[in-house]
Amino acid sequence: MSRSLPRLVIAGTHSGVGKTSITLALVAALKKRGLKVQTFKVGPDFLDPTYLALASGRPCYNLDGWMTSKEYVRELFDRVSWDADLALIEGVMGLFDGADPTNSESSTAEIAHWLNAPVVLVANVHGQARSLAALVKGFNEFDPDIKLAGIIANQSGSSQHGNWLKTSLEAASLPPLLGAVSRGSLPDLASRHLGLVTADRKNLSPKTLDHSAQGLESQIPLEAFLEKARSAPSWELPEPRVEEISNTWKLSLGYAYDQAFHFYYQDNLEALRRRGADLIPFSMLDNPHLPRRLDALYLGGGYPEEYARELGENQTILQEIREFAEQGKPIYAECGGLMILTQGIETLDNQRYPMVGLLPVWTRMLPRLKSLGYVQVRLIRSSLWGDKGDELRGHEFHYSELMGNPCDQRAWQPVYEITKRRRKGIILEGFQSGQVLASYAHLHWASRPKAVEAFLENCAR
Repeated sequence: MSRSLPRLVIAGTHSGVGKTSITLALVAALKKRGLKVQTFKVGPDFLDPTYLALASGRPCYNLDGWMTSKEYVRELFDRVSWDADLALIEGVMGLFDGADPTNSESSTAEIAHWLNAPVVLVANVHGQARSLAALVKGFNEFDPDIKLAGIIANQSGSSQHGNWLKTSLEAASLPPLLGAVSRGSLPDLASRHLGLVTADRKNLSPKTLDHSAQGLESQIPLEAFLEKARSAPSWELPEPRVEEISNTWKLSLGYAYDQAFHFYYQDNLEALRRRGADLIPFSMLDNPHLPRRLDALYLGGGYPEEYARELGENQTILQEIREFAEQGKPIYAECGGLMILTQGIETLDNQRYPMVGLLPVWTRMLPRLKSLGYVQVRLIRSSLWGDKGDELRGHEFHYSELMGNPCDQRAWQPVYEITKRRRKGIILEGFQSGQVLASYAHLHWASRPKAVEAFLENCAR
């Protein structure tokens, strides 16, 4: 038995046009109708998925063509969408923006092509009229694999403005205007650095979601979206296999999960569960102790600098993490997790807060972005993730730097040879001592599925 799935990509002409606000409003409106909506986010973003998950009531998954593969994207899409009524995929940056300026690698367009999904293009039309037609013509004809199903004019003015935009597209025989969303009609979403702040019930309350849904539906008939989603070419979802949890690795893996640490790819966590790991979340903000009887720790990314004082005051749990490492138990830390394993964090106001103190350096926050982009990781020594020569892919995004090199002390060695997509040369990183491994890179394990087995085998030892 198989079934077809209505699906729709919400893309943008560029970053900041309102893709997330419109996608959230659409998810909320569809959910009010009783529909099960499975959401996805293109690219390595950790923040937008928190909004989409909260709005839909279901986990949101990243679809990344560079860190993973076409086969993986399709398998993941099939597996998590089986019981949904509709799938919505929010794009990243502009429709054709990705890892390479000469092709669509890792772009929204690539994912739309792989999933054979209709694309609705969001454009910011403030101060624009017939020029929208010229813009849409370029997007519609740029790539023969991508055809636009419709246009949303965001930040529009009067109703007459919307009519002009609609007429200009019709006169040029271009994809239709589904509707115009007027300025200020959707709630603003709080932002930090290059993206949103993490969603929770305070900044994305049911009232806010209801306001979003009403604001969208009052200007664009919901049926317009449903019609485009249902127009997607047949995509037969295979009946999901009964998922069996492996008994190979019976171990307890504690992972930091709270306001300070929550940057995890949903499918990474599920890959651990499917292989038998018992994932136990804990908070370094709310709890003074680690969970009992853990075999390993996973400290993901987040915003530890925003909670540096509270984290620094929780010395009991910081001491327990130190003792955990001294007992030879595995600790894997990435980005924010790396920061908390250092001597401490120096914030932008020059205040210093002590942290776990395993890495023999401090972390310093910077007013400007330090690193952003995809990374290729080659192991130059055996590590928690595999053997020398194994390769994985990931992504970096941080405003901090280490004040020194941990490997200046003999106890620490670099195990990563990192190549960045946007920069020439090789960087030695991935700081390892015993069973502790810390790095700024957020790895996606689907780039090398055997890495999960290697990690769990090391934890089981």
